[in-house]
Amino acid sequence: MLDPQQEPPVDSLIDVPVEHDLPMQPSPGTRVMAGPRAEKTVALALQGGGAHGAFTWGVLDALIEDGRLGFEAITGASAGAMNAVVMVDGWLEDGPEGARRALARFWREVSLDGDLWPAQRKAFSGVFEFWSNNPVVEFWSRAFRTSPYTSNPLNYNPLRKVLAAQVDFERLRGAETAGVFVSATNVWTGKLAVFERESLNVDHLMASACLPTVFQAVEIDGVPYWDGGYLGNPPLYPLYRGAETRDIVLVQINPVERRETPRTPQEIQDRLNEITFNANLMRELRAIDFVDHLIKEGVLGRGEYKSQYVHRIDGTGALDEYQASSRLDARWRVFERLRDKGRGAAQAWIAENYEQIGRTCTLDLEATYR
Repeated sequence: MLDPQQEPPVDSLIDVPVEHDLPMQPSPGTRVMAGPRAEKTVALALQGGGAHGAFTWGVLDALIEDGRLGFEAITGASAGAMNAVVMVDGWLEDGPEGARRALARFWREVSLDGDLWPAQRKAFSGVFEFWSNNPVVEFWSRAFRTSPYTSNPLNYNPLRKVLAAQVDFERLRGAETAGVFVSATNVWTGKLAVFERESLNVDHLMASACLPTVFQAVEIDGVPYWDGGYLGNPPLYPLYRGAETRDIVLVQINPVERRETPRTPQEIQDRLNEITFNANLMRELRAIDFVDHLIKEGVLGRGEYKSQYVHRIDGTGALDEYQASSRLDARWRVFERLRDKGRGAAQAWIAENYEQIGRTCTLDLEATYR
């Protein structure tokens, strides 16, 4: 977990309590993960969103294929954290193409019609379909207040086995490669926890993706954790001083705006989920913009603080047809469609914004959070 240091200015502005604060500089074991054509370096911030994380897979696949960007650090929550770890591990194994293959293999294996054994597929289907839009289950869950401690007493999660089999966590921890920051929510304290690559194991990823209505809390060193998206989806503050690059590319899959009023119980719950999982990200964007204004006005010294150039690849338009509840749809054909939408969004973004990377912020922060 991040070593205790002086509280960074971004943290103090967003009103999100954190367990530990970020290092003053990148880890000595951090280096840029880049292909032979890389010309610019960015940090990646990958939002979580269950099955919608396949959109992020497509974004990463297109960015790696383009080859002009190197990656210094990656922060992620839930599915975003899994994408980050799988990509870095694949890169360590066989460079950029290894990263692309690793991401494709991961999403194929976690799909309902992927490479899971029949027993695993049945259990996975039970988690991702039985609990999604099932009025019978919803009725009895409300009636008896069913919790995962009774509905899933063995705490079975097939994602654990897939990740443990695919990712070489020992190699990941010891490598000199891009920094990775994984968020989780401390159940006891209500604080955001951010775990660094040098300490990661499969438990940290399970904690980051632990929806408390589906899975039992994941204990790490005796402390229970839930999904990181509640407090940092994804957390941006580790990149503020934990990476040397000023450029942060945010891959956002939870829509900020929907120009329609939800009316049914499912629509209302979906929109509440989207707002909740974007709330702290919006606060951090506001904080970054505020710090940038203070730097420009001379209130904060440029030698100690730096402006961040924030960019965003999001699913606006591409994901409008997908409600929040579809995050539990783990069918391969759904993953493929989301991947293709992510690839298209990334290709369009890089064609429009590549020249501005390293020069300015291409995301209008004030318009985004106000």
